[in-house]
Amino acid sequence: MVGDDGIDMPLSTNGSSIEATVFARQDGLVVGCAVVDYLLQIWAPSVKVSWFAGDGKRVSAGDEIAVFSGARDDVLSIERIALNALGQLSGIATETKRWSAIAPKQIACTRKTVWGLLDKWAVHMGGGLTHRLAKDDAVMIKENDLASMHDELENHLERLVTYLQNVDMATVGAFLEVETRTDKEAMMAAMVWSQRRVSEGLDRLVIMLDNFTPEACKTISEQMEDQGVREHVVLEASGGIVFNDLKSWHECGLDVVSTSVINRGVSPLDLSMLVKGL
Repeated sequence: MVGDDGIDMPLSTNGSSIEATVFARQDGLVVGCAVVDYLLQIWAPSVKVSWFAGDGKRVSAGDEIAVFSGARDDVLSIERIALNALGQLSGIATETKRWSAIAPKQIACTRKTVWGLLDKWAVHMGGGLTHRLAKDDAVMIKENDLASMHDELENHLERLVTYLQNVDMATVGAFLEVETRTDKEAMMAAMVWSQRRVSEGLDRLVIMLDNFTPEACKTISEQMEDQGVREHVVLEASGGIVFNDLKSWHECGLDVVSTSVINRGVSPLDLSMLVKGL
């Protein structure tokens, strides 16, 4: 963002000083103060900031968030970059808080991010789960992975079962997750894993129910309970999750609901900066 604004070296203008106040124009959760602090430290060391609302603080429309002070040209040069960062991350945190208020400790973001770890941090500050921070944190086997392994097997289900029967848990990282597209795949994955878990003392398997309805997820969870395998898995739903149906997702027997909606395409928190005396 700094480069996009034509700044290629730290700002150090010797001119008249100004003060400018950043305030909220709508209710929300402030996140991004640490990012702005770092931005100023590297690119505008002459600009100082005093925070009235730090990371994780809820604000109302009209509340003052910070005061920037420094050389006029430096403050005005850094204004839009700072507001973009603060607004975007605050918008993600605010939206996540809206979701997590209905389904606490259940909402997770995905790796479909725009700003990578910054998006994940904002989700965390909003009360959401970050899932995997990087691909190497944990192994997730999706349909493309299965399609490219065990060439001797033509059936997707057979490939999934074969993988689960042979995977070395020492190589998977924090957890192992498999994507399933049908109730049969989900049930077979749970059955296979329950046998390995009982005999080998392994961690639970995360089973993603991809593009299932809340009703279908509830049915699968109940079937796993009936078969005595529910305790051996973590059930996660992903795909087609919308806020208006969140209560149904929360109550259908799932452990995790993952979605990129809470961080991708979210409206930034509306913020403004006004120079003192304006």
